[in-house]
Amino acid sequence: MKILIVGNGGREHALLWKLQRDAPDARFWITRGNGGTAGLATPLPLDAGEIPALVGWAENEGIDLVVVGPEGPLASGIVDYFLGQGIAAFGPSQAAAEIESSKAWAKSLMVRHGIPTAAHASFDALAPALAHLDQVGAPVVVKASGLAAGKGAVVCATHAEARDALKEMLGLGALGEAGRQVVIEEFMEGEELSIFALSDGEHVVPMLPAQDHKRVGEGEAGPNTGGMGAYAPVALATPELLDSVEREILQPTVAAMAEEDRPFRGLLYAGLMLTAEGPKVVEFNCRFGDPETQAIVPLLASSLLDPLWVVAQGGSIAGLRFAWRAGAAVTTVLASGGYPGEYTTGAPVHIAPEVRSADDLLVFHAGTEERDGKLLTAGGRVLAVTALAPTIAGAAERSRWGAERITFERSHFRKDIGWREAQRRA
Repeated sequence: MKILIVGNGGREHALLWKLQRDAPDARFWITRGNGGTAGLATPLPLDAGEIPALVGWAENEGIDLVVVGPEGPLASGIVDYFLGQGIAAFGPSQAAAEIESSKAWAKSLMVRHGIPTAAHASFDALAPALAHLDQVGAPVVVKASGLAAGKGAVVCATHAEARDALKEMLGLGALGEAGRQVVIEEFMEGEELSIFALSDGEHVVPMLPAQDHKRVGEGEAGPNTGGMGAYAPVALATPELLDSVEREILQPTVAAMAEEDRPFRGLLYAGLMLTAEGPKVVEFNCRFGDPETQAIVPLLASSLLDPLWVVAQGGSIAGLRFAWRAGAAVTTVLASGGYPGEYTTGAPVHIAPEVRSADDLLVFHAGTEERDGKLLTAGGRVLAVTALAPTIAGAAERSRWGAERITFERSHFRKDIGWREAQRRA
């Protein structure tokens, strides 16, 4: 079997790692690749967004399956292009991917179909947005409607902060096209939960829930990032809660998209807030999350490749159930100095031998490259250290241990990944 992975970050490294374990005899390629994927897949000198070139190459190579990681190519219709040439590709169509690429559209879908989410209003001009803010007051969340690499949501505790966020996005165009339309939504209180669900356009099969850590600083301080760490499983995600999420959010969303002629075939990621009134949708993503994938995938005991192949071919996953290994996983992200703001690249990375050889540690590369035999930083989020242990506390300690033994100039990471779970269990 010939498999192409589109994307070259930590999520794609984790997916590649798992798919290779599922199919050790398969041949793998990856767009660009990074310093950690070199031994697993052949790198292509093409970017994830070079869609016509990728489709042409895959056709010539006889690729059997394409697995698309990032949201950008999905929003640009990469799956439609591959399917149009008869190449099986896992991921939603461009129309279905709008559930992530347009938060305004996703919110309207939820309102039309009674899917629980925060109260909101959408704007594409500054004056009416500011007038609405004067009516609702603070705290609120101001979100860029488009794709902003995980940095488009600003939690505003005060009216002044919200005005500044709106002026930045709508007035100054700080987020470019992503911020040309914004969503102002009610501030929801509670804990967040990330739930991945595989969908064939009709059925949904949830995976193991995880909890992400978006803020750059410990104790949930500082600006939002693409994610500084994650852990799974989450004690709050009881069987009863997961049943209600599947019944009231996941299945109705997939049914709504089918009804609106946008069947969702791929990985639906529901970011939820567990409020006093019950779970509500913070946002949907149209692909595997990052860094949750790095925590969830290592706990998956059953095949990931088999159901991805079924969905990519337009088949049914009715009756599918995933099998999970016992224990827990905690992922700690090491980032470049300055991230999520401006940062430099090209710093040498040293991973201690005891980390490389540890059976209970996996180091997934996100922003690295190999140049002249040296491993160098090449992004904001550089590495993700996933530890496996019988408990969250044990995995968290082991993940920190691994992160402390990886060095590059001005690196930083959170030492409190999984703190809520530890607090609950204490």
